[in-house]
Amino acid sequence: MSSQSKTCNSNDLRALRKFQNGIMMPGTKSWNSTTSDCCNWDGVVCGSTSSGLNLRMRVVALELSGRNLGGRFPESLAGLEKLRSLNLSHNILSGSLPIALFHMQNLEVLDLRDNELTGLFPGKSDLPSLQFLDVSQNVFSTMDTSICINSTSIQVLDISKNGFSGNFPTGLGNCTSLEHLILNSNKFSGSLPGDLFRLKKLRVLHIQDNHISGPLSPAAVNLSNLMELDISLNEFSGTLPDVFLNLSKLENFIGHSNWFSGGLPFSLSNSPTIKFLNIRNNTFTGPIDLNCSAMVQLSSLVLSSNDFYGSIPHSLSFCRKLTTLNLARNNLGGQVPESFRNLQSLSYLSLSNTSLHNISFALEVLHKCQNLRTLELSFNFHGEDIASYPALQFKNLQTLLIVNSALSGMIPRWLSSCTELQLLDLSWNFLGGMIPEDLSILDSLFYIDLSHNLLSGNIPKWFTKLNSLTKDFIKPNDPSFDSPFFQRKNNSSTSLQYNHISNFPPTLDLSYNKLNGTIWPEFGNLGNLHVLNLQHNHLSGSIPEELSNVKSLEVLDLSHNNLSGTIPPTLSKLSFLSRFSVAHNHLHGRISSGGQFSTFPCSSFEDNNDLIDFNCKSSSMEPADFPTFSAQPEKHTMEIIDLPFGIGVVTGFLLAVFICFLSGLFIPRTKKRIRRTLNKSLWDFRL
Repeated sequence: MSSQSKTCNSNDLRALRKFQNGIMMPGTKSWNSTTSDCCNWDGVVCGSTSSGLNLRMRVVALELSGRNLGGRFPESLAGLEKLRSLNLSHNILSGSLPIALFHMQNLEVLDLRDNELTGLFPGKSDLPSLQFLDVSQNVFSTMDTSICINSTSIQVLDISKNGFSGNFPTGLGNCTSLEHLILNSNKFSGSLPGDLFRLKKLRVLHIQDNHISGPLSPAAVNLSNLMELDISLNEFSGTLPDVFLNLSKLENFIGHSNWFSGGLPFSLSNSPTIKFLNIRNNTFTGPIDLNCSAMVQLSSLVLSSNDFYGSIPHSLSFCRKLTTLNLARNNLGGQVPESFRNLQSLSYLSLSNTSLHNISFALEVLHKCQNLRTLELSFNFHGEDIASYPALQFKNLQTLLIVNSALSGMIPRWLSSCTELQLLDLSWNFLGGMIPEDLSILDSLFYIDLSHNLLSGNIPKWFTKLNSLTKDFIKPNDPSFDSPFFQRKNNSSTSLQYNHISNFPPTLDLSYNKLNGTIWPEFGNLGNLHVLNLQHNHLSGSIPEELSNVKSLEVLDLSHNNLSGTIPPTLSKLSFLSRFSVAHNHLHGRISSGGQFSTFPCSSFEDNNDLIDFNCKSSSMEPADFPTFSAQPEKHTMEIIDLPFGIGVVTGFLLAVFICFLSGLFIPRTKKRIRRTLNKSLWDFRL
């Protein structure tokens, strides 16, 4: 083939030049060339449009994703007559989509994700041979999907993460070749139209995060090739139709955060193909009745935040492929079944808030699950003694949460066998005694919350030598692990950032205990520490100047102790420090007015002997609304030390609600609505 035959068609060149002149193109340097061979330009793909001696090269694809293209969407692209693929995703294009774009007879791929497009979405029969449509992450207002009147060749339609509104689009039933339909994260409302269930070739249906209501139609039985069905975060109601045995290829069913009720249909609890089942945050009721002998592929089961009752079924132990099991916040009760020791593939287990008893037996059973990485047992076993059997071995455990269970006894020494442990939260219990020296061998432990207990003695010096809290330590990263709670990094953020264990800030929270002694100067060696909370103890001595070496420190709370001396002025140089308090101590001297100290309220320093701050004329000023980096809510309303458990019922209940939010166990309907309509909810419950 001659070089001349590789030069793009003059009509194509003209259309590309108009496109170039109409928008900003900082990421496409080769387009500034004077050459007419546009087939060699960045993102331009040419191909033959005929065969034999009349071989001609035309532009068949334009791949300009993530090039920082800006300006209004150009109509000139409609001049690329043979274009089959157009990918302008992840740019900052604005304006509306030109109707001419959808008269391009050869267009098969249209990907406009993550732009700033607005206006009406062109529809009717303007897409004669479209086979892939993705216009996600833009802002459109309406959609007419009569796009397959003249052609039924569309195979994948993705308009996710936009602002489409109005009733769920009709006309999709004409797209008889459709295999992927992805409409999630829009504002569609109403019920699903009947013609949707004529799509017998459909393999993927994602319509989550809309306002779709009504029951799931029994006509879904016609979607016999469906492999993935995600209808979560909508307003579906009623019972699930008994159609799942006919959906013989279905692997993933995600229906969480709706209003579904009743029991599980027989076809769902006996499906031999389903691998991933997530129906949390509904109002399903009845006993958990799954036939694990039939559900041979089941690997992830999430039934949390429903109204299931009865005991945890022993039959779940026959689901030998289970890696994730979440039954939290149900009315189950009883004990952990002894047969759970057979779940050797289990990696994540949450049984929080299920009224379990006998923690010793539970731990004795679960330590046989050799692959267990995450174990959450919070809000159970109330008033029991924590198991102290030295024979317990959780060698692969990375996360352990037993929060707010009123457990008594001492911190168990068997924790030293958890050599992979990274996150430990035993807060809001009645654990006493000294923190055991045995835990000093846990080199991966970077998040420690032992707050709101009855711990006594000095702060162990081994905390100052933890490799995981030094500047040289790299936190283990398991991208497959989703933590059971989420947290916002700052008050202005609208998303929750800490959705993986490796994203949690290195933390040492020993607040609300009975610890005494001094704050070790060696804490200055913990260059990777982000949160140090020692408030409400009996610590004495001075604040070590060495704390100014902890350059990553974001939260430092030493309030409500017996500290004396001055506040080291070098602490003001901690540039990441966003929360600081030394209130209610015996400090004196002048408060530094520079650096971060100029941002802290007077309440951070109040009730000390003789602190001088010319900017604070009154120590009764109300505190600012600080962001919190703890996996718990702020705990400053009540001191539980030396108080019987019953005295704190009201306060404990309110705190329990907050912690439930953190662990995703309690998800009020109103919060879900607020998040979708105003995007101002503190907690995100999508996982």
